[in-house]
Parts: sequence; C-alpha cells; structure tokens
Amino acid sequence: MKFTAEQIAGILEGEVVGNPNAEVATLSKIEEGVEGSLTFLSNPKYANYIYTTKATITIVNHSFVPENEISTTLIKVEDAYKSFSKLLEYYNQVKLMKSGIEQPSVISENVTYGDNLYLGSFSYIGKNVKIGANVKIYPNCFIGDNVVIGDDCVFFAGVKIYSETIIGNNCNIHSGSIIGSDGFGFAPNPDGSFTKIPQIGNVILEDNIDIGSCTTIDRATIGSTIIRKGVKLDNQIQIAHNVEIGENTVIAAQTGIAGSTKIGKNCMIGGQVGFAGHLIIGDNVRIQAQSGIGKNIREGETLQGSPSFNYGDWNKSYVHFRNLPKIVAEVEELKKKIN
Repeated sequence: MKFTAEQIAGILEGEVVGNPNAEVATLSKIEEGVEGSLTFLSNPKYANYIYTTKATITIVNHSFVPENEISTTLIKVEDAYKSFSKLLEYYNQVKLMKSGIEQPSVISENVTYGDNLYLGSFSYIGKNVKIGANVKIYPNCFIGDNVVIGDDCVFFAGVKIYSETIIGNNCNIHSGSIIGSDGFGFAPNPDGSFTKIPQIGNVILEDNIDIGSCTTIDRATIGSTIIRKGVKLDNQIQIAHNVEIGENTVIAAQTGIAGSTKIGKNCMIGGQVGFAGHLIIGDNVRIQAQSGIGKNIREGETLQGSPSFNYGDWNKSYVHFRNLPKIVAEVEELKKKIN
C-alpha cells in the first residue's frame, strides 16, 4: 500500500515541504533510507544523514532548517519522534486489517463472535467460546472450550489458549505463547514418585495486556492466575499457578515467577529475574536483571543481586567484590607483618 506525502501530512497534521505527491510504501532508518521509503529525524546526532539519505519522505521537527541541499521531501511536525510513532501505530493497524474465516478451520458448537472476526486457517475454536468484535486470530491458533475473549484482541500464529481462560479487551498475544496450561503441582509419595495435583482453576487477563512470544501463564490450582490491566510481558517468561501481577507492571524476558507470588502495580522487572513462591512484592518496585528474589519486598524498593538486596548497597559492595583478590593479598601481607 502506497501513501503520498500529502496523505501522511494529513494524518500527522504536518506541513509538506517539497513534493506533496511523493509516494512511499515502506519505512526505514534515516541512515539506511531507500527510494520509496519514509523515515524521520529527531536526534541531532543523525542530522548529517538527511543530506545523504535516499528516503523519499522524511518527518522532521518544525524547527529544522536544512543547511545544505536535500533531495528528500520533508513533513514538518511538532515532534518528529512522536509523529513517527503515531505513524508506526497506524501502519501496524493497516497491516493487521484482516477479516473473514479461512479454511480449513474449526468453529465448534455454541460459539459466538462479534463483527470483523479474522480466523486464520488451521485454527480451532472450542465449544461455548465467546469472542468480541474486531478480534484477529492468526493461523494455527487453538482456543479451548468456554474461553471468553473481549474486543480488539490479536492472537498471532501458534497461540494456544486453554479452556476457561478469560481475556479482556485490547490484548495482544504473540506467537508460541500458551495461556492456561497446567501449573506445576505434584504431591510426593512415600516411594519417591509423584502424584499430579489436578489444576482446575483458570487464567484471567484484564484489558490492554501485551504478551511476547513463547511466554507461558499457568492456570491456577484453584481460583485464578490473574494478570491485571496494562501489564506488559516480554518473550519467554514463565508465570506459575495462582500468581497475580498488578496493573501496569512490565517484565523483561526470561523471568520466572513461582506459584502464588503476588506482584504489585507499576513495577519494573529486568530480564532473568527469579522469584520464589508465595512472596508479596509491593507497588513501584524496581528489580535489576538476573536478581534472585527470595523474600517479600516493600513498596518502592530497588533491588539487585542473587540473593537480592538494596540496589545502593549492592553497588557499594560490588566495588569490594571486584577488588577482593587485592584486599585478600593486603590482608595476607598485614598478617605476615604482625607475625
């Protein structure tokens, strides 16, 4: 799909300087711009590229005045970075604008769905599923029995939603993620073997949640595993049974959260963080990457380390960690002198 500079300026409420009929069909970085692409300039460090870029159209701030001749058509806006982000969102919406039911696919009995459903080929919808309007389900997805899905959700190829899961509005789940698989529950037997504990709860995802690829969220043993509204999860995260994550918390890749841990709202959690089970993590907590969390955390704390402790203390201690061989040598030297 092609857009002219005039059309783009209309979307962004910007001003065209150059050819209003210049057309673009793709996006690019300014240093890698090619003919037929759209780019932007907001960081002054990249200003020199505007004189050499081959991008057909460049979004710039109103304040930008070229010092040399340029070949790209300009669209001047209040904030080039925000405008380009807005355009990316618009482009993504156009790209995902699919509807219709492809074959082969299966829709079981008593399924209801709203307007503009897209169901990709080789997908399966179980019994008694309720799907809202403008939902996009890409090929090879599985939706189990009695699942409820709100409006404006997107499930990319290969997503698996187990039975009884409840999903709110405007949720995006990327390829390979599994929502509602069994929690890790086994009871030990006297002979050393284990008996599986049935996991009969479900998963609840509230509104405006984004889940990256290959993330797994286990159903509760009893009750619900709950992801509150606005939560953003990266790729390859493990969330165990009966976990609860508060509003607007963001978690980076490869983090693992053991069963029944409760994480507060507005937390920021780095990659490869490990949480023990049955913990309570307060609101507005910051946890640095690769930290190990084995105890409750008060509201507003920032932690690092494994086992983790106060971030400021960790930084001070790290100076000594690095100098430990030197410190040991000095202690040995002092011991010799004392002796």
